[in-house]
Amino acid sequence: MRYIKWILGIPLVLIIILFTHYTLPGRDIVQIVGTDVKRMDIGKSSLFWASVDAGTNQYFTRDVRFINAVWPGGKPRVYRNEDTNWDWPPYLKFDSGNLTAQAQSLAKQDEAWVAVTHYGWRINFFTIFPNVISIKKVDGPDVFLFPWFNTFFFVMVGVLVFFVLRILRRFKAKRIDPVLEDIDEMVDSAGENATEARKGIRAYFKRWFG
Repeated sequence: MRYIKWILGIPLVLIIILFTHYTLPGRDIVQIVGTDVKRMDIGKSSLFWASVDAGTNQYFTRDVRFINAVWPGGKPRVYRNEDTNWDWPPYLKFDSGNLTAQAQSLAKQDEAWVAVTHYGWRINFFTIFPNVISIKKVDGPDVFLFPWFNTFFFVMVGVLVFFVLRILRRFKAKRIDPVLEDIDEMVDSAGENATEARKGIRAYFKRWFG
């Protein structure tokens, strides 16, 4: 039973970690160098793409806005800029056009460092890009921004898990444990009766056959 718990528990924990890592917002300190619009054929990786602009048609082939940036060390960083609309994850983003204008303005400014809030991953092999949620200008590449949202989220999840486990333990103590104890007593009683029956049978055969 212990091995079954590990076999089922480890994949479940990994799925939760990956889902949380993909969905929760992250922030990058980068310099924006430009924007782009590409015609994309959204195929097998459509799960990792958001919605088209609100009010437009839903097609797998569509124009997608991109924001090009570089890390402090000069390594490129590319984001997609899509509305999330009312879909998952629930960021309710409807302003991808405004973000493009903001990014174009910041790209013209020398030494303008920004904090790009996004969700998702960058996987070159599958042509997957993180989606920009917001852009905020910061003082420099070494600025530290505390992850208030993620901290609050994990605290609330921890509190919820604590209360759920507490309720389950109380339910187990009041409802399940008494039933298990009754079953154990029935098994013990049945075992004692079986032992007495075996002794009687042995005595019977011993009396007649020696």
